[in-house]
Amino acid sequence: MKITKVEPIFIAVPYEHGGPKQMRPLGPWTRMETLFVRVDTDAGITGWGEAAPWTVFTGSPEASTAALDVYLRPLLLGADPFRIEALLATADRTIVHCTEAKAAMEMALFDIVGKALGTPVCNLLGGRVRDEIPLSFSVANPDFAQDADLIRQLLADGIRLFKVKTGFADHAEDLRRLAKLRDLLPNDAEIRIDYNQGMQPWEAIRRLRDIEQFRPTFIEQPVPADQRAALAAITAALDTPVMADESVFSPADALLVTSHHMADLIAIKAQKAGGMLRAREIAAIAAAGGLACYGGDMCETGIAGTAGAHMIAATQNISLGCEFYQPLYYLTEDLLAQPFAVRNGKVQVPTGPGLGIQVDEDRLRRYAI
Repeated sequence: MKITKVEPIFIAVPYEHGGPKQMRPLGPWTRMETLFVRVDTDAGITGWGEAAPWTVFTGSPEASTAALDVYLRPLLLGADPFRIEALLATADRTIVHCTEAKAAMEMALFDIVGKALGTPVCNLLGGRVRDEIPLSFSVANPDFAQDADLIRQLLADGIRLFKVKTGFADHAEDLRRLAKLRDLLPNDAEIRIDYNQGMQPWEAIRRLRDIEQFRPTFIEQPVPADQRAALAAITAALDTPVMADESVFSPADALLVTSHHMADLIAIKAQKAGGMLRAREIAAIAAAGGLACYGGDMCETGIAGTAGAHMIAATQNISLGCEFYQPLYYLTEDLLAQPFAVRNGKVQVPTGPGLGIQVDEDRLRRYAI
C-alpha cells in the first residue's frame, strides 16, 4: 500500500457557547480554527488526522498548514503508511517543532493502518485497558452565572470533573468563583484548578494555600513553563498534587520533571507531544517515576478527540480522565457523521476499525476556509 494524496483542509467552526472566555491580546475566541488532513492510498483507504494548534500555547493553524503542505506532504507521498515510526523520525529531521502537524500526520496513518487491518487504533497501541474515560469540563467564563447554567446541564449529563481556569482575573475573584462552584457541585464532583502559567513565582505558594481550602484534586501549571525551580518548590510546599502541562512537551521534558520531582502529575496532550506515540513515551516516563497522568487537549473537534480517546484507552498511566468536551459542548456542530460519543459523563472509546469515525464531508466543505 502506498500513499497517493495528502490534503490539508483549514477549518473554522463557530462556538455555540462562545468558546473559551479568557481574553487574549486579539480578543475572545469566537470560533475553533483547526486543520484536518486527509491521506489517501492506492488501496482506496483514507485516513483522517487533525492538527489543533493554540497560538498562545503551541503554534498557529497557518504554521501547521505550511508544515503539512510544504514539508510533510513530500515525505508522505509514495510512502508505506504502515511505517509510522520511520515517517515520524523523518518528519522530525525535516522540520522542527510543529508538533500538531506531526500529530495529525500520525493520526491519519494510524487510521489507515487500523482500517487496513480491521482493528481499532487502540489495539495497535497495545490494546485497551479501559472502555470509557471520565470527561472533565473546563470552567472558564469570567461571568460565573453563565457558566453555572451550563454546569447544571453537565451535571445532569453525568459529568463530575470540573477544571476551573484561574489566574486570568485577580486572586479574590478566583476565590469567589471557586466558592460559588463548590456550593453548586454535589459531593461526588471534583474540582480541579488550571492556572495556565498565570501566577508569578514569588506569590504562588501563599495564594495557592488559599486555593487548597476548596480541596482540588490537583493544581495545574501555576507558573510559567520555564520556571521549573519554582514549580518544584510549589510541589514540595503544597498538600495538593501539582500538575505540569506547559512544562512538559517532550519525553526529554518528562524525564527532567520526573527525575527532579518538579511535579506530582503530568498533563498528556498528543498535539503538544507530536502524536500518540511520543505522548505515550511521556506517560511511560511518568509511570516509572510514580507520576500519574491526565488526558488533556487543545481546542479539538471529534477527530482529534477520538484519537486521544484511543491513546488513553491503551495507556494505563493516563488515569485521571480526559478533556475532550469541545465537540459536544462548545461547537455549533462537530464534523463527524456520528456524534462524539459521551455517555453518563464518560467518553466511549470507539470499537470500529481505525479511528472508528466517519467525517461528514458536507459539513467539512461548509466550514472549510
